[in-house]
Amino acid sequence: MSRTIRWGIVSTGRITHTFARDMVSVPGGTIQAVASRRQATAQDFAAQYGISDVHGSYEDLLANPAVDAVYIATPHTLHHDNACAALRAGKAVLCEKPLTVNRAEAESLVAVAEASGGYLMEALWTWFLPAIRQALAWVEAGRIGSLRHLKADFGYPLLPFDPDRREYDAQLGGGCLLEMGVYPVALDWLFHRRSPRSLQALGHFAPNGVEDDVTWLLDHGQSVSSLGTSFRCRLGNSATLVGDEGWIHIPDFFRASECRLFELDDCVEHFQDERETVGFNYQIEAVQEDLRAGRTQSAIVTHADSIAFQEQMEAVKAVLAASRDLPQ
Repeated sequence: MSRTIRWGIVSTGRITHTFARDMVSVPGGTIQAVASRRQATAQDFAAQYGISDVHGSYEDLLANPAVDAVYIATPHTLHHDNACAALRAGKAVLCEKPLTVNRAEAESLVAVAEASGGYLMEALWTWFLPAIRQALAWVEAGRIGSLRHLKADFGYPLLPFDPDRREYDAQLGGGCLLEMGVYPVALDWLFHRRSPRSLQALGHFAPNGVEDDVTWLLDHGQSVSSLGTSFRCRLGNSATLVGDEGWIHIPDFFRASECRLFELDDCVEHFQDERETVGFNYQIEAVQEDLRAGRTQSAIVTHADSIAFQEQMEAVKAVLAASRDLPQ
């Protein structure tokens, strides 16, 4: 692997602009190439960010020998095949969340990564944010005692309903659980690292049948989690971790820049990261460090973590499906 990690961007959707802007703050990395299904779209993106290699197909980018790693930001249903193709082409892969649309695909993709000896990580940028790392350190140091409650939700209104919009399109993995619910799912897993004993869920469905509002409860034995996601309204988008000796509040946890540690009503510690980026730079830097060290997966977001996310989202969907089948 070259000292400077040369990235290729697969797709030119909204989130890839965040990746490109934050890449400016990443030492030892550069965007070498971009690909879109439309050459003109790729050219416009390249011109905006000063990218030298422009490709009118994903296949052409994967054949580019000047590309070391790819950032995949295509629709959810394409992640598995795009990432498999990249791994087989010898490229390291940072793939947007959700990594795939179900557990079977996630396991298949991990198997391809292991067989090829290539690097694969789900782009769960939240886990790399300094404020989230600080909150985790407080919990691991026993600052709140034993965890008793975790509350987290993430939702933004995507209205009015439009069946042709990617987020609602059932053929592209539409629905708020995969699109936004992966954030609270992942946060809960970060602080529990185990599957719940039981799960309850309530949901609302868009006219085409995809879920557009979901609330679910997880019984972890000594602690309980209350999670939510929505396309119907803006939720609080914060996270609260409550222990028997204190609690932590994380505003806008999905893009967290701060967190506060409380003892009863008193804030005893406040962390603020003061960053000037959106925050994608932290995960990009971590991937580059892994590649230079010859690792094939992240120690922070492991393959097993990504499979666990899919397992929980499938469990939530199963409960919602069963509730819809009940007599009214």
